[in-house]
Amino acid sequence: MQYTLKNNQIAVTISDAGAEIVSVIKDGAQYIWHGDPAFWGRHAPVLFPIVGSLKDKTFIHQGKSYMMNQHGFARDTVFSLVSQTEDTLWFEMTSSPETVEKYPFEFKLAVGYTLTGTTVKVMWKVTNTGSETMYFSIGAHPAFSCPLHSDEKQSDYYLDFHTDHDLTTSVIGEGGLIAAYDQPVCLDHGLLPVHDHLFDNDALIIEHHQTQKVSLLTPDKKPYVTVTFDAPLFGVWSPVGKHAPFVCIEPWYGRCDAHDFNGELKDRVYGNTLETGCSFDADYTIEFN
Repeated sequence: MQYTLKNNQIAVTISDAGAEIVSVIKDGAQYIWHGDPAFWGRHAPVLFPIVGSLKDKTFIHQGKSYMMNQHGFARDTVFSLVSQTEDTLWFEMTSSPETVEKYPFEFKLAVGYTLTGTTVKVMWKVTNTGSETMYFSIGAHPAFSCPLHSDEKQSDYYLDFHTDHDLTTSVIGEGGLIAAYDQPVCLDHGLLPVHDHLFDNDALIIEHHQTQKVSLLTPDKKPYVTVTFDAPLFGVWSPVGKHAPFVCIEPWYGRCDAHDFNGELKDRVYGNTLETGCSFDADYTIEFN
């Protein structure tokens, strides 16, 4: 089922399937990727309880191995709507015997959306409802139309990283794992063209709080989407070799394993720890200019 938050400027639709945004309409334009499976069949999934790929698609907890696909299972779960007001929606999923077989922790994941003007605040609350320490990652994966209009070319668009410094990116290799670190990303006054070969090596993974704001710019260098966050890293992605008409800007609290990672779940880089009865809260905002 889908639910809509709207005002006199914008309409934002969220589905209970994955608790993800599936549409943002402003001035007659669709700002969110519509999910054509020929390119990528999702819109803005919530990544939980892992972000990225596991080495050998497996994590180890207390000596036992568990299989899990990339980005976890929340994106494929139907959430329950738990509250709705004129400007806010909250959805929730809880652990079950089925999830415990794949991920041996009891939890509650709440995902909220608040609309203010043309800005959507996305909120996460993870609660450890079990009797042992919980280890998890969580992240966002919103896909934004790029180009915004059908008579434009994606290669005429820009990313603005809102920084005076060049960036470095980690490089994804075989199996979706980190293969190299600190590859330079050269910017021109904070800008990077969305050129045809930008994603030839998969996502750009910008670690270590190098910037906390990323915008997509139209060919005349005006921002139309700005994502602001406090996450320690983020990804920028579009499918390799497909020239897909969207770009994802993805704040993350966690990432894929490196090719030489040999630890347990508790040892994953950027992983989060929750003691029993405790909660983790995080949010980010999307401004549709």
